[in-house]
Amino acid sequence: METVTSIAELKNAIQILEFEQTIKGQQLKEQLLITYESLKPVNLIKSALQEVTSLPYLTDNILGATVGLASGYLSKKIAVGSSGNIIRKLFGIILQFGVTNIVAQNPGTIKSIGRSIYKYLVQKKEINQENS
Repeated sequence: METVTSIAELKNAIQILEFEQTIKGQQLKEQLLITYESLKPVNLIKSALQEVTSLPYLTDNILGATVGLASGYLSKKIAVGSSGNIIRKLFGIILQFGVTNIVAQNPGTIKSIGRSIYKYLVQKKEINQENS
């Protein structure tokens, strides 16, 4: 800031500083309101969920684990059924664990195999419709 040599310059400098103080006060109030809103529990939960769902690798991992658990459970139900045999139940548990791990660790491979099967079935259906 430059040196003030007259009363008029002093009054002018005071007005400029008061104006700057008013503007900075308004900015501070706005920032306080924004901070207050962002710290509400609802907004904290919302932002945390948005961050979690925006991470593609996390979504893929959750999807892979879910598909793995479901396929393991289905393979156990198919292999064991409603059998009361202990050996068969033990085999079903081991099968479920193995299928779950394989599917959860290789979701990309499972997706590509699923897409290939889907394309094959769609092409086969189109060929059958053309022959009819």
